[in-house]
Amino acid sequence: MNPQHLLPIALALVASPAPASAQQSLDPLRFFEGRTENVGTAKLLFHRPYRTRSIGVGWIEKDGSLTLVQRVEDEGKPPRERRWHVRQTGAGHYSGTLSDAAGPVTIEKIGNAYCFRFAMKGNVGVEQWLTPMPGGGSAKSSIKVRKLGLTIGTSEAVIRKLASR
Repeated sequence: MNPQHLLPIALALVASPAPASAQQSLDPLRFFEGRTENVGTAKLLFHRPYRTRSIGVGWIEKDGSLTLVQRVEDEGKPPRERRWHVRQTGAGHYSGTLSDAAGPVTIEKIGNAYCFRFAMKGNVGVEQWLTPMPGGGSAKSSIKVRKLGLTIGTSEAVIRKLASR
């Protein structure tokens, strides 16, 4: 498996555009309704950092779950598609699927941030933290990719809501 396919994992379920005090009553799935952009840098062990970008289009299904389709553009590689399907399972808890993952995705709200955890092929674990930025229209994404307990990759990005076309 080529380790460059492991990063970035780009879904960010973040708080909607509201003050931090009002965020608890808002649906974080709605952040990805419409268009979003993720721009950042990924770094894999023994490789030079590379730029990564994804454009997402998301919609809320009739059952309240989120479907998100992203066009992923990693520097030096052809574009590819990534798909997410996420639903709320309880207060501050979400689960779903990701086309890049080898199993389920779990998401937990911790304080003002969201922690994503999932496995990928090759016994690789991914942990992504998404933290809303001031103004609520964007979030910081920090990813760690681990294998056998060692960090083999990281990614730092900003995800922002785009105006509808």
